[in-house]
Amino acid sequence: MTSHPTTPRPSAIPRTIWALGFVSLFMDLSSELVHALLPIYLVTTMGMSVAALGALEGAAEATAMIVKVFSGSLSDWLGRRKELLLFGYGLAALTKPLFPLADTPAMVVTARLIDRFGKGIRGAPRDALVADIAPPAIRGACFGLRQSMDTIGAFAGPLVAIVLMLAFSDHIRTVLWFATVPAFIAIVIILFGVREPERTHVKGAFRTPLHWRSMREFSGRYWYVVGIGATFTLARFSEAFLVLRAQQTGLDTAWIPGVMVVMSLTYSLSAYPAGVLSDRWDRRALLACGLVLLIAADVLLGAGSSMLTLFAGVAVWGLHMGFTQGILAAMVAESAPPSLRGTAFGVFNLASGVCMLLSSAIAGWLWDRSGAPTTFFAGAAIAVIPLVMCVLVPRSE
Repeated sequence: MTSHPTTPRPSAIPRTIWALGFVSLFMDLSSELVHALLPIYLVTTMGMSVAALGALEGAAEATAMIVKVFSGSLSDWLGRRKELLLFGYGLAALTKPLFPLADTPAMVVTARLIDRFGKGIRGAPRDALVADIAPPAIRGACFGLRQSMDTIGAFAGPLVAIVLMLAFSDHIRTVLWFATVPAFIAIVIILFGVREPERTHVKGAFRTPLHWRSMREFSGRYWYVVGIGATFTLARFSEAFLVLRAQQTGLDTAWIPGVMVVMSLTYSLSAYPAGVLSDRWDRRALLACGLVLLIAADVLLGAGSSMLTLFAGVAVWGLHMGFTQGILAAMVAESAPPSLRGTAFGVFNLASGVCMLLSSAIAGWLWDRSGAPTTFFAGAAIAVIPLVMCVLVPRSE
């Protein structure tokens, strides 16, 4: 009998990555239900200026990104990721009741910052856990799947907000209470569905992620990826400005979360296919496509004032997210030493966090001073920088 060589079967996506995907789905459903209404609530109801809102959004997202520096290194030092995931997601879940209870902008700001602090604690360990578990041949697909499920939650959250706003006659406080349920479902999934791989780990002295010895262990390719991520974030300000742009078109308050529904839909539909393609094609080219999409979205949102142009720009904005977020995460994972992946994601997010703080603050200032078109055109101009940098990234070895 002649034996024939068998073609290796493609690796299946591990169950823990599916569990992490569902955790992201439910927590994002909760968070985006809140965030789809928060800009209008703060600016229209509580009288906050757009510049102040931009500063808040920048500070909130920067907090999440900067905290990831230390959570990533801590997960490397502990040799454990799950406990930090549970703490970070748990903290975010506990903040959800604070939004409907708030009676001043200060309380909303506090809840928003604590929520993002929890996101920062969980972010880098979660990405490092995906990198630990994912088979190398399908790493891009694994990151893309988790990102896609995250975005399905981000799509469902605003959709639920629309339904609830219509059901409760635009009573935002009542609607915000519903965000607590999916947040606590995410905690249950972490407790019973997430398993870490067994590994031998010797715990030495904790080393700060910014220690010069850690920095020297990263390759030149890694630092190129950090540079692209930072300048990309400088060009991509908070989605709160998409919500405010929708208000300018005259869209009814109950339907304004539809902007986030459209963005999240195109994001979720593109994230997984983009991840799969990145396992077969040059990730630099796909990332460049994502940056071109960001420029196109900014031009549409800046030049047009009709609802058709608005939703077209928002849809393209979602596509640019799908073509960049998972791919950047995969590029960080493949360019960093396995023992320092948590630290690598942390440093990457520190650079991105600083730029996020600057981008949203500048966007709010431009909006108040020169209007929405100038804000979006400025974002398009800055996006040219990381687009050019994509050509300079060394190929993976």
